Amino acid sequence: MTNAQPVRIAMWSGPRNISTAMMRSFENRPDTVVVDEPFYAAYLALTGIDHPMRDAVIAAGETDWRKVVDGLLGPVPDSVSVLYQKHMTHHMIPEIGRDWMDRVTNAFLIRRPENVLGSYVRKREAVTLEDIGFMQQGDLFDRVADALGAAPPVIEARDVLDNPAGTLAALCAAIGIPFSQAMLGWPVGPRDSDGVWGAHWYEAVNASTGFGPPGRDVIDLPDPLRRIADAARPIYERLSAFKVGPVVSDGR
Repeated sequence: MTNAQPVRIAMWSGPRNISTAMMRSFENRPDTVVVDEPFYAAYLALTGIDHPMRDAVIAAGETDWRKVVDGLLGPVPDSVSVLYQKHMTHHMIPEIGRDWMDRVTNAFLIRRPENVLGSYVRKREAVTLEDIGFMQQGDLFDRVADALGAAPPVIEARDVLDNPAGTLAALCAAIGIPFSQAMLGWPVGPRDSDGVWGAHWYEAVNASTGFGPPGRDVIDLPDPLRRIADAARPIYERLSAFKVGPVVSDGR
């Protein structure tokens, strides 16, 4: 038996943006299943770009984006009322269609570009503006806002880390699902739902059992990274104006 009408949440972020922790949070809900970066293999196959574990990602994933879409919009088990899709904005290259986005609930996760870059280069030294997805995130946000006639929900990574309960409650209210305390923690270790790339990228989140402290903002970057951050900042600031939450306090 299947449930063809769950709430399908497409969460759009760039890399190194607590996106995997957010996926863990939603997966810990008893009513939710998650999908981890479903367009990654298609993105790599279509662009030819060199990424860590490229061959393994392509071998394990679906390279036909149309089939990916079919899966994202297809039926889910009866016990599932939320399908949470973790998407990377830079995967949405022009060759991949976007009309399917009109059939899901889109939300956006942002983080200061300096912090994104400071984290990214620890895992992949070479980086460009396109790699961190800010420009693509702005384009996707505009597309969704135009279709809705209003801004879609935006949350900030630091807000989630500062006040997980309050920010997640605000997000849940904005997308029309109940908040669950189960979202505030999860068992340690990897998940069967993780993409194969988790072996390279997910070390920290695999060691976690919940959202950690926000830590210090990255301030000093070498000049090449500073120029990328400066180019990304207008998109970050524009989307930041539409942030939701928090609606409750977690007592901090």
